[in-house]
Amino acid sequence: MFEGQKIIPAISTHQDLKKFLKLPLRYGILMNFQLAQLEELVLAMKEHKKKVLIHSELIRGLASDEYGSIYLIQALNVDGIISSKPKVIDVCKKRNVLGILRFFLKDTYSLKQSLMITQKVAPECLEVLPAVNIEVIQSIKHYVSSEVMFGGLINSEAQIRLCLNAGAIAITTSNPDFWNLTI
Repeated sequence: MFEGQKIIPAISTHQDLKKFLKLPLRYGILMNFQLAQLEELVLAMKEHKKKVLIHSELIRGLASDEYGSIYLIQALNVDGIISSKPKVIDVCKKRNVLGILRFFLKDTYSLKQSLMITQKVAPECLEVLPAVNIEVIQSIKHYVSSEVMFGGLINSEAQIRLCLNAGAIAITTSNPDFWNLTI
């Protein structure tokens, strides 16, 4: 799915974008930027032959709905969108763009709700947060056909390896110290 890339950088500063552009990695997530900055950032990534994923709920000034998603796909030509909103994932599927459904595991109820939503929406990929819940990956994979990646609260190479060994196809991290690990 990510061309074998196991670590997906979550980029939220211009300085981190410069670091990412120098790496041999293809996929990166833009988040915590302003809508007015996105065109320039996406263009920079595309010029460096990078695949652009946008966390639509973490872009200031962007409506995190179907219309905001259509803007990202049509106007900015992004390669994928991460969202906790099923309608956004539906737009991605209809327009042949990678839609990654993001959900947070707080308790058993949130897991059950998230699995029900995932079964209805059938995204290509899930991002499960926080990554400290690695023991639930087999339960998730049992109920859904989506690929699973982990993110959130990752603080060591050992934790990254645990997530991948548990069955995650990749992890997302905003910590540049982990971006260039050879896993």
